[in-house]
Amino acid sequence: MKLREIIPDRIGFGTAPLGNMFRAVADDEARATVQAAWDEGIRYFDTAPLYGAGLAELRLGEVISQQPRDAYVVSSKVGRVILDEEETGARNLGEKGTLFEHGRKNKIVHEWTAEATERSIEGSLKRLGVDRLDIVWVHDIAQDFHGDVWLQKFEEARTGAFRVLSRLRDEGVIKAWGLGVNRTEPIELTLALEEPQPDGFLLAGRYSLLDHAHALQRLLPMAAEQGVGMVVGGPYSSGVLAGGAHFEYADASSEILEKVRRLRGIADRHGVSIKAAALQFSLAHPVAVAAVPGATKPSRIAEDIAAAQEKVPAGFWVDLRQSGLVSPQAPLPGGA
Repeated sequence: MKLREIIPDRIGFGTAPLGNMFRAVADDEARATVQAAWDEGIRYFDTAPLYGAGLAELRLGEVISQQPRDAYVVSSKVGRVILDEEETGARNLGEKGTLFEHGRKNKIVHEWTAEATERSIEGSLKRLGVDRLDIVWVHDIAQDFHGDVWLQKFEEARTGAFRVLSRLRDEGVIKAWGLGVNRTEPIELTLALEEPQPDGFLLAGRYSLLDHAHALQRLLPMAAEQGVGMVVGGPYSSGVLAGGAHFEYADASSEILEKVRRLRGIADRHGVSIKAAALQFSLAHPVAVAAVPGATKPSRIAEDIAAAQEKVPAGFWVDLRQSGLVSPQAPLPGGA
């Protein structure tokens, strides 16, 4: 089943921040944020065991498990099994070692075998309090987490997670599966395989106003040719496009901040919010099915929906193209 037939709306809710990404979030604030998403009409929720060692799934489940199961779509990820025992040393998360330092201390087993995939799904269902997942992403089999051995992890997933998820899809247990990564290369490798074939992918941070040229070179043409859909993760580039200070899960460099300043200058001249520019750009590619910005404050949900609906004048996109801030190959809203 194609992602467009599964995901109900163009804007979903990404729950990574609910795993105490960057900062500790109070339980009542997290609950209120998920409730605000539901009240604003959002019906697609994306989560993962990695986010705070299960914390995001627990917080999301408090709200959505109380709603009719057929009323929403939820995706989670495999590749991490959360144990009851606590971690005693520092976590090994590659380039993102401190990303969830404020999350739960539970030990995380990083494994993409068939057995671990089934255990991961079982754990997610329990934490979410639901009876099924709609979409399952194979999480982080890429260089940013595994360095030079990432291809070994990919092979583990190809012979393990990929086959399990294909079987579960064929049996009707899940509706779709794919990769959820921060790099394009694992998705390109997967799309080049004869078996098994994914239904889509979640690409975080690689199709945003600040970083999209590489995805346009090979990945997105492959996806378009095969009819595979993309969920855009991190449309605000870890927050720097929404007034934050982070890019690629770390402090933004002076070069990135200067690029944001230039983008904001063009947006201000046209009376356009930078959030609207970021969201609408990410959704303009024909392969893009939905975007899943994250939030930890209820007010941010209404902002995201307003940004997606904001009327952006064609002149803004023309100026953006002429400024050289976006790739000449990037589709722009309205065909600019």
